[in-house]
Amino acid sequence: MTLVNIDYLPGKEIEVLGIVKGSTIQTTHFGKDFMSAMKTLVGGELTGYQELLTNARQLATKRMVDEAEALGADAVINVRYASASIMQSAAEVICYGTAVKSRDRG
Repeated sequence: MTLVNIDYLPGKEIEVLGIVKGSTIQTTHFGKDFMSAMKTLVGGELTGYQELLTNARQLATKRMVDEAEALGADAVINVRYASASIMQSAAEVICYGTAVKSRDRG
């Protein structure tokens, strides 16, 4: 599955199949949340939150790809990510784009 954040595939003709998306809501456990709060006093990277968001992006992307494959797509163009805070220590991550079927120009 090809994933790009541009609205075309170089050298390919595309057939648009539709919008696809994947999302997840993730939260940290109290221990990581408490340690991250303490880290804000001294500064530095909040690795617990970094891991949380990395895992959430990967899961949201996988869910989007699964939806695209179900439509028969071989690529998703114009891929975008968005996130929102749902509550303290919980975030939603969504990945979306346009599922397409591609073929060589010729």
